[in-house]
Amino acid sequence: MNEIRPLGDSQPAESAEINQQPHNIEAEQALLGALLVNNDVFDKVTSIVKDIHFYDPVHARIFETISTRIQKNALASPVTIKAFFEDDEGLTELGGPSYLARLAGASVSVFAARDYAQMIYDMAIRRDLMAIGEEISSKARLVEVSSEPSEQIVEAEQQLYALSEQGQVESGFQSFLKAVTGAVNITNQAYQRDGGLAGVSTGLKDIDGKLGGLHPSDLLILAGRPSMGKTALATNIAFNIAKAYKKGRREDGTEGAIEGGVVGFYSLEMSAEQLASRILSEAAEINSHNIRSGDMTEAEFRKFVEAAKQLETCPLYIDDTPALPISQLAARARRLKRTHGLDVLIIDYLQLVRPATAKDSRVNEVSEITQGMKAIAKELNIPVIALSQLSRAVESREDKRPQLSDLRESGSIEQDADVVMFVYREEYYKEREQPSESDMEKMATWQAEMEELRGKAEVVIGKQRHGPIGTVKLAFKGEFTRFSDLVQDWQANAGDQEF
Repeated sequence: MNEIRPLGDSQPAESAEINQQPHNIEAEQALLGALLVNNDVFDKVTSIVKDIHFYDPVHARIFETISTRIQKNALASPVTIKAFFEDDEGLTELGGPSYLARLAGASVSVFAARDYAQMIYDMAIRRDLMAIGEEISSKARLVEVSSEPSEQIVEAEQQLYALSEQGQVESGFQSFLKAVTGAVNITNQAYQRDGGLAGVSTGLKDIDGKLGGLHPSDLLILAGRPSMGKTALATNIAFNIAKAYKKGRREDGTEGAIEGGVVGFYSLEMSAEQLASRILSEAAEINSHNIRSGDMTEAEFRKFVEAAKQLETCPLYIDDTPALPISQLAARARRLKRTHGLDVLIIDYLQLVRPATAKDSRVNEVSEITQGMKAIAKELNIPVIALSQLSRAVESREDKRPQLSDLRESGSIEQDADVVMFVYREEYYKEREQPSESDMEKMATWQAEMEELRGKAEVVIGKQRHGPIGTVKLAFKGEFTRFSDLVQDWQANAGDQEF
């Protein structure tokens, strides 16, 4: 018999429950046949369907082999892929390698390939939805102390989000080939930018130079003592990314940010209005204190209103709900990405986030929080910047530059983070060492040192999993709470030269 029959018909012993699973064997056979006849069809269906969406495991393996061949610019036909299935038991049950020829021979039309692919994808989604529904139902029936309904809701939402975004509930193991392909694509993006950034630009060239931009799935810790400017730097980065946002079609064919990005900002310490005032101070170049007190000239107020109008369309979303549990924080981030998109998430600050459940020690609580933040970065495939306080040990040292050991509950924070950065302004400490005005010599020395340090800050990169550590010098304007690239002496002099 040369006809191709649905596999379900040839397996009467299959359980009723399995048979009720939504699937369309004929569509799978038609798509595979179209691909084997005309490899150009692959470009039309690759953005819709993957091997995981096929109901029949043999079909999934055939599709994966076809995909691998085509991506290597090699021909995928019944003859060329036959060798890969000589010992495949599943294909043997269907008639062996001759089944491949029958698939190609039964191909009717390559024009309907996209429709076949969409049907296969839709059936796969339906099967996963049924599985999620059954799991929710079975867990809800079990009344246990360790299983809170709120946790079940968060878990279900996480599964549904993964299904809507990636078309699958669990990724599981993937082949090294897929991992290598992903790595090559990331490098290619940087290469296309003339050796520029693979990640999202912070808007600060020197920091981008050290980090290569903000990379998806990375957890970055930005730490510092009070008044060092952690929130100011995080706000600047958020504003720079949102301001540069441009939407378009990426190289992988999906719609999204091609420059800048959509930013989510959890402000657990300040209100949304206070955070907006800081951003407006930077954008309008008006003293932040004057904005808060309303002490502005008419010209400044006009400038302030104009800046506010320009920033209305910035994709920067602020959540100022205090004491959020890490599970709720993750759920809201998923919702934001689903509704408006999300390219960078900033959390101000780590110690104000609550664990999902109370732990026996603060160290264990912080460990759950940092692990949760890293999980958000990986699940949503975005960089997460979390601000963190430092211990008072810094103040007792002569050299006030922070170190990794100064992180509060440093074990888990340092371990889970991909990048740890510290904000340090020596000007802050030197200002508090002002000598008596009666000692003219010390006063002159102090003033000279203050002049050298004024308006300068350092970002110390204490850990970077994928790159170098070191120090980046920035300019800081306290009245506008703004960090910017520091113009070096040689750069300033070069600007004065005539050519």
